[in-house]
Amino acid sequence: MRRSSEAGRWSSWTSGSRTVAAPLCPDCYDYTGSVLFNAVAPLLWKRLADALRRHLAKLGGLTLRDMRDQLVVSFAKVAEYQRRGVVHLHAVIRLDGPAGPISPPPAWATLDLLTQAVEHAAAVVIAKIPAFDNEPARVLHWGTQIDVRPVTLDGELTDQAVAGYIAKYATKAAECVGTMDRRIVPGEDLAALPVRDHARRLIAECLRLGSFEELADLRLTQWAHMLGFRGHFSTRSRRYSTTLGDIRADRQEHARDEQITTGLLPLLDEDTVLVVSEWEYAGKGYSPGDALVATLATTWLPDGGR
Repeated sequence: MRRSSEAGRWSSWTSGSRTVAAPLCPDCYDYTGSVLFNAVAPLLWKRLADALRRHLAKLGGLTLRDMRDQLVVSFAKVAEYQRRGVVHLHAVIRLDGPAGPISPPPAWATLDLLTQAVEHAAAVVIAKIPAFDNEPARVLHWGTQIDVRPVTLDGELTDQAVAGYIAKYATKAAECVGTMDRRIVPGEDLAALPVRDHARRLIAECLRLGSFEELADLRLTQWAHMLGFRGHFSTRSRRYSTTLGDIRADRQEHARDEQITTGLLPLLDEDTVLVVSEWEYAGKGYSPGDALVATLATTWLPDGGR
């Protein structure tokens, strides 16, 4: 599933050889809406996931609590920046049985049912922005562009293709928009930043909006370099697959086996405790004065010059 945003329509954009993803009329572009949508995108996804589960239960004629005994909704998603600086999401959504990935879903939980629930959830969820300064309150929601396609073992979209597709977006970040890969320091001269004019205006808008108390919870100042988006680039539901803790444990075990194979570590029994009881003084580095003398000795030239 791919979901886009409604904020900052880009019908006034060009992709010519000299100008890529730049507004034809910068003063007409909704920079405020673009930044605010990025800020609430994680909230919109959470509400989409909740609405999806509720609608699946309704379509199955069950309460949400009863559905949990029959069906588990799992997902993995990545956030991708469009060149105009607005995020959209790519998600894999899967229906499992009550035991998770090792159990099949009930017969009533069909692909058509999932598609219907996804489209409904994406259409109804909203996020409200309070009024501030001279700006009226806003209601932000997902855009009208949605692409729901089944993942099969041998069809048009296979599991291997999806894995490669998501991995591609996992390597992309806000730099593709032409912005910074670090946080903006308060008081920093934005005119001196090595960024595109469009990205600079988005950053400036984050800093401007971040000064309003009504928007303090969005933390726009801290995430100005990400154009307001403060979510993780990749998230998954708890029971979608293995955990990061398991992955780290496997990596540590692999590194340990590698060191034993190359002789860097001794091969010991699992219950052996290795105690190092001998210590030797190896020495210390230069004192501040010695360090200055050493620096002068290495930079002074024989003719008296430097």
